[in-house]
Amino acid sequence: MVRDQDGGEIRATAAWEQSASYRQFLTDLKLRIRAAQTRAAFAVSRELVSLYWSIGRDILSRQQAEGWGAKIIDRLAHDLQNEFPGTEGFSPRNLKYMRSLAEAWPEPEIVPQLVALLPWGHLRVLLDRIKDRPTREWYLRGAIEYGWSRNVLVHQIEGRVHERQGKAITNFSRTLPPGDSDLAEQILKDPYNFDFLTLTTSARERELERGLLLHLRDLLLELGRGFAFVGSQVPLTVDEQTFYLDLLFYHIRLHCYFIIELKVGAFKPEYAGKLSFYLSAVDGIMRTPVDGPSVGVLLCESRSGPIVEYALQSVVQPMGVSTYRVTRELPEAIQAEVPSIEDLEGVVEKLRSELDEVRETHQTET
Repeated sequence: MVRDQDGGEIRATAAWEQSASYRQFLTDLKLRIRAAQTRAAFAVSRELVSLYWSIGRDILSRQQAEGWGAKIIDRLAHDLQNEFPGTEGFSPRNLKYMRSLAEAWPEPEIVPQLVALLPWGHLRVLLDRIKDRPTREWYLRGAIEYGWSRNVLVHQIEGRVHERQGKAITNFSRTLPPGDSDLAEQILKDPYNFDFLTLTTSARERELERGLLLHLRDLLLELGRGFAFVGSQVPLTVDEQTFYLDLLFYHIRLHCYFIIELKVGAFKPEYAGKLSFYLSAVDGIMRTPVDGPSVGVLLCESRSGPIVEYALQSVVQPMGVSTYRVTRELPEAIQAEVPSIEDLEGVVEKLRSELDEVRETHQTET
């Protein structure tokens, strides 16, 4: 037996414990255990939602058949909480959500197929914030497909993503395979909401780019799932001349590069020609055999639909044009009510003068 200097027993390490085979075996077991735990958590969540829906359905049917009023909710909550002390979920407020859930989706077959695939907290957000069924289901399906957390779901609803997705003007139907063109079309929005930025009316593209990079997490959230950031001002050398891409992303599902060019002001036809050159260069220099055709996106503050459509007619690379929104400096109407920098400087100067007079008086008296 081996002991340390304090007399404690030291266990000898077996050779197999250090082997690659054992480490791989342990890693595999950990992955299987975590996967089983995740499946169990999902199963519990689905059962819970199904139970809540059935309770809500029964409350509705009893109220309609037997004329029970709203007070039945409070009495049920009291009796259920007494029967199941310490069990969350049977408050009057939660029972009302159960009834609302059954009202929103009365068909029993849709619950296991769609509704119960989201956690209860997500469903409460949908019931609270959206009143019409088609829009609710749009966000419900989006949350399932993209794995939105509850906070991200709230953010997407507040940003009214369903109204902006697929609204960009593109040439994807002509330049991409059918499956990819549909997906790429849905990926783009119009307008993009960059309200996390504050820019002056005289801002330039570099200021916009720096702001987006400082808020890269917000930018990726607004772009949507699947975008991986590659870099900004990415150098592209052609015939000993170096050009710089504003923002370069790679899309995981489409397996292609996305070049985003930022423009302050309205769309101009020449922007499409420059981006077309960038796309050709990226496809020639960076694209690998496993990558799809690179996609270009022009983000402008405004655009004219006919001008964009004419500009894209002769472009052979996949390209889309969208607008964006940012927080601007104070409008003139508000500026009139807010002191200017000059006004504030005058106030500060007056305070300094008064302070100097007080100091002089104090020194004289002393």
